[in-house]
Amino acid sequence: MDDLTPLRQLWLDRINTAADPAAIEEVRLAALGKKGEISLKMRELGKMTPEERQTTGRKLNELRDEIDAALRARKISLEDAALEARLAEEWLDVTLPGRPRPQGTIHPISQVTDEITAIFADMGFAVAEGPQVESDWYNFDALNIAPEHPARQEHDTFFMHRAEGDDRPPHVLRTHTSPVQIRAMQEQGAPIRVIAPGRVYRMDMDQTHTPMFHQIEGLAIGRDISMAQLKWTLEEFCRAFFEVDEVELRFRASHFPFTEPSAEVDIRCSWDGGQLKVGQGNSWLEILGSGMVHPKVLQAAGIDADEWQGFAFGLGIDRLAMLKYGIPDLRAFFESDLRWLRHYGFAAGDVPSLSGGLTA
Repeated sequence: MDDLTPLRQLWLDRINTAADPAAIEEVRLAALGKKGEISLKMRELGKMTPEERQTTGRKLNELRDEIDAALRARKISLEDAALEARLAEEWLDVTLPGRPRPQGTIHPISQVTDEITAIFADMGFAVAEGPQVESDWYNFDALNIAPEHPARQEHDTFFMHRAEGDDRPPHVLRTHTSPVQIRAMQEQGAPIRVIAPGRVYRMDMDQTHTPMFHQIEGLAIGRDISMAQLKWTLEEFCRAFFEVDEVELRFRASHFPFTEPSAEVDIRCSWDGGQLKVGQGNSWLEILGSGMVHPKVLQAAGIDADEWQGFAFGLGIDRLAMLKYGIPDLRAFFESDLRWLRHYGFAAGDVPSLSGGLTA
């Protein structure tokens, strides 16, 4: 076989003049591909004598390796040059002042939930959670809500779809967080002190009602718990939440299936220029419902009603947020209006604590 020096120089020149990775690939195929010039010369080795094959084969292998190494080096060089050009084009002066980003805010619902949780945590209440899709038993039966109760009708409650012929118990979007109390009593037994915050769902929509809203319900079970302790607990909560020295609560007899006796709770207040002032004035404002846990509810949760008793209460988080922070329309809570969120939202560092002040 002739001297391979001209062939070597030919391909090295073509490699050096390749301007981009695509051109490098063309050179590689033309030289080392199955039908490339060097590959075709390798096939000619079979026609040579053993002595020629040994000498020429070694030279061709050396040439192939050299060409392959040159191709790889040229490809890396081109890629590095392209990267440098891109970096130069996209160069950013990091010494320039940064553009301020809009700051996010904590939603009033989240803030008020944390405030209420901090207050009851200071009284020894733990936080309990449960599913938002509940069985009919947990949402109604275990809470002594009769089958004919209006809340169990489809015009008042969101029932989950069931296929025709499905005989499993119906499920609903929970209408209150009271089912969490049943689950907590089943899991922990008595004595127990818990609050249950979360979303609840009812078919209602106007300025002060939405189909989805938020509640915190509280439960305390012990051997000697009374209405007097319930009254003290709610007074201390209102004093801490509204950040006033004195509050006056009024308990009005009412009816809830899951408590007996039951009471609606009003707080003394005044409306001065449309602004709520708690603890003074001649007006009363309903803020929550409460009562002593019905014995049937205790029995459904597996607790001996002859040995244990307790109280329960329920607070509307959205309503309390509206009252405390002067928010006029409940529907705005769910509209994701950034202007509204910036106005009523809280900074990320505004973590509620009793020692530092809830709204400090």
